[in-house]
Amino acid sequence: MLDKEVVFAADDNVVGENARVAVEKMENGDVVLLQNTRYRKEETKNEENFSKELASLAEIFVNDAFGTAHRAHCSTVGAGEFLEERVCGYLIQKELKFLGEAVATPVRPFTAILGGAKVSDKIAVIEQLLEKVDNLIIGGGMAYTFLKAQGYEIGTSLVEEDKVEYAKEMMDKAKAKGVKLLLPIDNAVADKFADVAAVITEDANIPAGHMGLDIGPKTTELYVNTVNESKTIVWNGPMGVFEFENFNQGTLAVAKAMAALTDATTVIGGGDSAAAVNQLGFGDKMTHVSTGGGASLEFLEGKELPGIVALDNK
Repeated sequence: MLDKEVVFAADDNVVGENARVAVEKMENGDVVLLQNTRYRKEETKNEENFSKELASLAEIFVNDAFGTAHRAHCSTVGAGEFLEERVCGYLIQKELKFLGEAVATPVRPFTAILGGAKVSDKIAVIEQLLEKVDNLIIGGGMAYTFLKAQGYEIGTSLVEEDKVEYAKEMMDKAKAKGVKLLLPIDNAVADKFADVAAVITEDANIPAGHMGLDIGPKTTELYVNTVNESKTIVWNGPMGVFEFENFNQGTLAVAKAMAALTDATTVIGGGDSAAAVNQLGFGDKMTHVSTGGGASLEFLEGKELPGIVALDNK
């Protein structure tokens, strides 16, 4: 992009003699790559002295690493405190634009899709999104806790027993707010966690000795129809074990439906959902695929990201 050789300062101290010599030799337009800052144990502690050492090599602090913006480390927060100008790069600017606008000022109907393994990983996101969305689609392993809360049999599926009451509360909250909360009405199951032939259940109940590994075809149709009727879609977390070919159909169908939309904003919230969309070949068809897993999740939770807060407001 810059048509410049990138000089790597091989220095296990990160800011030692090799790094300083490389920086001193720089001319306008040159690029020097420092050693991984985690070579220094002070990095993750946001320790002041290491932050000062990093800052001593620069005049302006530019953070363009959205994927680590939720961490208060020396390289994301501390170094900027010792430089007068602290700005974001184009990637962070793009992330804030699409994630921010999608949640704050969505074109409606606004649908959020949440998947992944655990309800506990998405508690704050669920609560935040129920204040904003028209439709909330639940899939992945976390769906079975909700199904148990509805009184369905879930076999040996992943479940968080201590979150069943919470799931009931969220279903009640969705109803009170007029949010359509969609849960599986059938499932693709197996008697072991392996890429074996899927058994499709008649309804949401899962037989004893079987575990849910993907949403079923009726659920897939329900979810895809909801996606097709939406103008803004934010997706975080796959619908099933997409790494297994026999259990990637739900994730594939949702990704395909989103990719086909031409008059809607489609945002993929990083992490496993981004990996799934890219692996299935639909990444370039989405409006935006976030580079941040934990960062995008915390952003959707409404949290302030330390790496963003540390920047100048301009």
